[in-house]
Amino acid sequence: MQTNQDTLYYSPGAASMAVHWLLIELDRPHQLALVDTKSGQQKSPEYLALNPNGVVPTLVIDGQPRFEVSALLMTLADADPGHRLAPLPDAPRRAEYVQWMFHLANAVQPLFRLWWYPQEPAGEANRDAVLAHTGPRIEAAWQRLDDQLAKQGPYLLGDMSSAADIYLTMLLRWSRGMPKPGDSWPHLAALARLMKARPAFAELYAREGLEEWR
Repeated sequence: MQTNQDTLYYSPGAASMAVHWLLIELDRPHQLALVDTKSGQQKSPEYLALNPNGVVPTLVIDGQPRFEVSALLMTLADADPGHRLAPLPDAPRRAEYVQWMFHLANAVQPLFRLWWYPQEPAGEANRDAVLAHTGPRIEAAWQRLDDQLAKQGPYLLGDMSSAADIYLTMLLRWSRGMPKPGDSWPHLAALARLMKARPAFAELYAREGLEEWR
C-alpha cells in the first residue's frame, strides 16, 4: 500500500518526461522536484545519495528512491492495472510488452547518449567518427520500429496502448532536431500523433513548460 506521496526528481524534457507522463495518465498523486541539470545538480552529493548514476529520473516511492526509466514505467503501470497501460503478468501480450520495454531501454535510448556526447566513448578527437556511426544506427532503430508498427499497429502492442508507447514517444521527441527525425517514418509519425493527442500529453507539456514538437 502506498503510504507517502511519490516524489519525481525531473528535468523538463529529459528521461524523466516519460515517468512524469505516466504519473499523469494514472492520476497517481505525486509531487515534483526540479533538478537543475545545467548547473550539475544531478551530480551533487545530495542527489547522488538518491540516484548514484547522477541522472534523472529518480522516483521516491514510499520513501524509497528508485531509478531507471523502463523499470519505473513498468512498476507504475503494473501497480495500476485499472488504467490498462500494461498487459497483466499472465496476459498473452505480456512477453511482447516486456520485449519492447527492454528493447527501447537497451537498443534505442543509449544511442542518444552517443549522439549527444560523442566524446565520451572515444575521446574528443573522435567525435565526428562516433556521430558518423551513431546516426545510421538510430535511423536503423527507427526503421525496425516502423516495420513493427506497419505489421501490428497502431501501437507497439497492436490495438492496445501501453507504457511502451509513452517511452517510444519520448524517444521520438528527442530526435526532433536530428537530420532525419523519428517521425519521418510514416507509422512512427502516426503513433506520435495518437500519443500527442492524449490529454495527459498536453498536461505534461504545461507542467514542464515545453513547447517544441507539439
